[in-house]
Amino acid sequence: MNLKEVEELIRFVAKANVAEVELETKDIKLVIKTSRGVTEATQVQVPVMVTPAAPVVTAPAVAPAIPAAPKVAAEAPAAPVSANGNEAKYITVKSPMIGTFYRSAGPDKPPFVNVGDKIEKGKVICIIEAMKLFNEIEAEVSGTVIKVIANDATPVEYDQALLLIDPS
Repeated sequence: MNLKEVEELIRFVAKANVAEVELETKDIKLVIKTSRGVTEATQVQVPVMVTPAAPVVTAPAVAPAIPAAPKVAAEAPAAPVSANGNEAKYITVKSPMIGTFYRSAGPDKPPFVNVGDKIEKGKVICIIEAMKLFNEIEAEVSGTVIKVIANDATPVEYDQALLLIDPS
């Protein structure tokens, strides 16, 4: 089985919408696992065909290319009413991808932003982990953090609201 055949098998498994496929012959062992429509080959072993006593060489895991994370989209939601009765125009920061939302860079690190914090455009406001890649999400507007909507270390969907920012 060559690399092209492995790639074709990965595409087929992704379209078949199955969770896991394991293929093992005398020459190769291949395990393909999928999660939320993303396919990844987790283990590929191919022996070297030189002599019967030749060692087994492990090929690197085959994974499809990951497109660059798009910048976070900021859209104005329906204007909520503030405590004093005036309409406030808030910006909703939405998730640019499917992944796991983190408020801080690590469990022992402080959150990037808290309610009431003043932020500037370009400041990192959270992290979204997707396929073991940590994507820093930057503020598209300057303002004050009004509400953190998503819970820390929980899965988020594409276009899910994460934070509310008051740009005034």
